[in-house]
Amino acid sequence: MNGRADVCVVACAEAFRGDGEILAAGIGGPVTVLAARLARLTFEPGLLTHDGTCLLTGDVPALGEAPEVVEGWLPFREHLWLVLNGRRHVMLGASQIDRYGNTNISCIGDWARPKAQLLGVRGAPGNTRCDPTSYWIPRHSPRVFVPEVDMVSGLGTDRGAFGLRRVVTNLAVLDFGAPDGSMRLVSVHPGVSVDEVVAATGFALDLPRDVPRTREPSEEELLVLDRLDPARSRDREVAA
Repeated sequence: MNGRADVCVVACAEAFRGDGEILAAGIGGPVTVLAARLARLTFEPGLLTHDGTCLLTGDVPALGEAPEVVEGWLPFREHLWLVLNGRRHVMLGASQIDRYGNTNISCIGDWARPKAQLLGVRGAPGNTRCDPTSYWIPRHSPRVFVPEVDMVSGLGTDRGAFGLRRVVTNLAVLDFGAPDGSMRLVSVHPGVSVDEVVAATGFALDLPRDVPRTREPSEEELLVLDRLDPARSRDREVAA
């Protein structure tokens, strides 16, 4: 059992607090999907969630299970309408991210002759320009948190991002609340020091005088997580 994974899911869920009736979309592995579902089942009941393909779910099923209640059909064209009208809060991943939240999911190295080809920009430009966007980074390291990304896939605060909310990693929670819109350390997870986060970051962070500890899950939240993810697939995604 990896208690760090529970802390990370709750920290990701907190990114959706206050969103109201918009689509909460977790992209990638179990942690972001669980975060959206946990938020809906606890402190943010107005959130819209989907089955990962094209259905809006009336209930909130466990990972890998089909919904019993379907509220609506969400074909790709309708999904794009939500994106273009700011009605979607997405939690993305990133291969690289800089101090202003510019992200790279396209290539490592020079674009003309990269060392590694990744996903391409996908929907990152539209999401970051039109919608609230947060990030989940399962391995906080200087290879990910870089001074300058090799290619800008998702926009940062210095390039007109609509609203970058939070960056949650296996070590900490960060946002873009520094005076110049750069990354600020919000909290460190239980068992992690500020020095560890600084050492794992390839640029200077804005550091408050007193950095709190990321809150741990409540008993209610743990019960919800155990129902949503009885196999604890979240543990495999989080570097403890």
